[in-house]
Amino acid sequence: MLNAKIDSEVDRYKERVERFSSSIDFSLFLYLMFKSKYFIVLFFMISFSCAFLYLRYSQPIYESKSKLQVNDNNEANKVLELNKIEANNNKIAEAIELLRSKNFIERVVTRLEIEVSYFNEGVFKSNELYVNSPYKIKVDLKNEALYNQKVYITFAPDLASGDISYTLGGVVKTVKFFTNSVLRSADFDVTVFFNPAFERASLPTAIKNNKFYFIIKNVDVVTSELQGKIDIKMLSDLAKTILITVSDINPRKSKDIVNAITAEYIDYDVERKSKSSEKIIEFINGQLSVVFEDLKASERNLQAFKKDRNINDKEVVLNSNLMRYTNLEDQLLKVEMEEKILDEIQTNITKNKNIDVYQLVSLLAGSEDENMIKDIIQNIQKLLSEKENLLYQVTPSSENIKQINYQLENQRNLLIRSLDAVRLKYKTKYKNLLDKSVDYKSKFEQNPEDEVEHARLMRVYSISEKYYTMLLEKKTEYSIAKAGFVSQNTILEKAAGDGLIVSPSRRNAISVATVGFLLASLLLIFARYFLHDKISSLNEIIRHTSANINTLGIVPKFDSNMPLSQLIVDKNPKALITEAFRAIRTNLQFINNTPGPKIVSITSTISGEGKTFVALNIAGILAYSGKKAVIIDLDMRKPKIHRGFEVSNDKGMSTILTNITTIDECLNDSSIPQLKFITAGPIPPNPSELIMGPKLLEVLEYLKTKFDYVVVDNPPVGLVTDGLLTLRHADYPIYVFRAEYSKKNFAQIIDRLRNENNIQHLSIVLNGVDIKKGAYGYNYGYGYGYGYGYGYGSGYYTDEAKVEKRKSIFSKK
Repeated sequence: MLNAKIDSEVDRYKERVERFSSSIDFSLFLYLMFKSKYFIVLFFMISFSCAFLYLRYSQPIYESKSKLQVNDNNEANKVLELNKIEANNNKIAEAIELLRSKNFIERVVTRLEIEVSYFNEGVFKSNELYVNSPYKIKVDLKNEALYNQKVYITFAPDLASGDISYTLGGVVKTVKFFTNSVLRSADFDVTVFFNPAFERASLPTAIKNNKFYFIIKNVDVVTSELQGKIDIKMLSDLAKTILITVSDINPRKSKDIVNAITAEYIDYDVERKSKSSEKIIEFINGQLSVVFEDLKASERNLQAFKKDRNINDKEVVLNSNLMRYTNLEDQLLKVEMEEKILDEIQTNITKNKNIDVYQLVSLLAGSEDENMIKDIIQNIQKLLSEKENLLYQVTPSSENIKQINYQLENQRNLLIRSLDAVRLKYKTKYKNLLDKSVDYKSKFEQNPEDEVEHARLMRVYSISEKYYTMLLEKKTEYSIAKAGFVSQNTILEKAAGDGLIVSPSRRNAISVATVGFLLASLLLIFARYFLHDKISSLNEIIRHTSANINTLGIVPKFDSNMPLSQLIVDKNPKALITEAFRAIRTNLQFINNTPGPKIVSITSTISGEGKTFVALNIAGILAYSGKKAVIIDLDMRKPKIHRGFEVSNDKGMSTILTNITTIDECLNDSSIPQLKFITAGPIPPNPSELIMGPKLLEVLEYLKTKFDYVVVDNPPVGLVTDGLLTLRHADYPIYVFRAEYSKKNFAQIIDRLRNENNIQHLSIVLNGVDIKKGAYGYNYGYGYGYGYGYGYGSGYYTDEAKVEKRKSIFSKK
């Protein structure tokens, strides 16, 4: 069952292939391809000329690449455990967005100083010189209308001066400058100097015969242009690598830009990471000066008290109650200080919505409740970092920024409530400590006042000293952290050489030219194929008719121009065209080989298909074989046979059919003894009536008694129906087509003649076939028996001169 199904599918596939092959005439396709050879060559030349011009005059684009590995480790933070402020979320995405941001690109532009571009103007395109410019300028632009305008510069022969010209508001302005001197004008101040990279001796050669100009661009414009030239993508998420690609019209410039981007990113990373430590150290330095003054004041007060009371350290012995009282006083002061700090923080947060996280960290550093609000501060720090990164991509009024602002507000309110709770705890602690202090104070109220005052001064001094020492320690820690901010990002691969050319691509240009050439050629061939309505082979005639017709053969195209139809078989008996008529004569015997005289009636669709030429030479080849033949011209509207034999047309078939002359009086001799002919005679006013009358049949019967073959040259049946009578009575009715002249729909007349007019044994001859084109795969179909070992290239030529030439060639051998 399965095999049967497979066989069925195979049969259907074969049927589709056969149907497709039969519907497309590949030989005609190849013939039309050969016929279109000059157009194909033209398409080839046009396509590859366009490719050459594109490669020659297109502005080349060069590309440079660099690889960057993103890392975010700070060894100093690891040692000091200060990394609680830093967030580490998707550093690769942040790095890519930073590299694409306008602010960062602007830093690169400022680093490279590429606001001024130098060009050498050519006929079709201009080349950017960049560092290869023999001159440089320093400019202070006063008129912004000069931005993005061409400013031409020419040098005097001595190179000591020159002219600067530019167009502003439709007016051409020219100013004179001196090299290495400041030129001041209303539009700009400029200094022109020579590029130090050029030797003085080589400057005249570099400047001679070149047309220089420069363009000054706004930093924002250069930044926007550079953003469009940069392509940044992630290579590996695990390796945290980024590929940076820069395209530019100057190869050296593309390399410098991509290297500047990686170098600037390293510098920016160090600068950004050390920013928090710088702010904290700045705040600590401010506090140190204040605390140092307090420490010095307390130290002076203590020294003055000792001096006034004549007290030294050894004489001061405090009892246990006094020590406890002193400790309580220390705790009270500490609680009071911390509460004051919290009050200051809460006041700033309430009045100012912009929270300075770094100041909060420095204020809360070392406090007992630092850990309580540490998580809130870290969340605020994280949100602020996200907001800063988003501002590189979106506007402050975007939904993402609004959402982060909303979260910041929530964290701010949470921080305020946490600070309220801490302050409440400090107030309770302060009240308890104050109660204990009062209790201890009551126990030693009887003690000397000097000891109490001394203890108080010592306590104040001790607190100031501890606070000052703490600030020094914190400053040291953050200074170490700042020193540890060495960027961990690594440039894996720098752009070493100048950029590689990526456009125009020679391979792509040749590919496009080839595809364009092939498409144009195929479109032309297909168009000519589908629009081709001329008959080119016997096979086409057979394919376009449903009748069973005989094919007598083809008549090759005559090499020389033939102004009129004439007899040629007697002039070139060994020519290929003569062999073709011999083949037709032979094929006639296969159609009807009964004994007796025969009528050969020849017609065509329209005039110009060569029916008269075929009729003359068929009659000639029949007579050439020893048979008596006569040819009569029934095309009385457009007679030609008299012209072929170069005789007068004063009598003929028209005079015979009107009984003006007899048949014998109109018979004419030809160059072949067995061949006679009757011309059409004077053109009558009623040729159809004469031909359709009974007299014509009598004439034919009479001629059959005197000749073996009566060849009738009929008028075209596609125009008039005069020739139908002789076709019905003919033993050999022949229909002539002309290659590359007769249209394909002419073949339908064959069906009408067979079916409607009942013309039997109708045969066809294809005239005017260019046999040379058979060498290009075109099959014309030679009919029955054509060839017999003869053919083009086998020693048979169309004229005797060519035969003699062939013989002379062989004789030399």
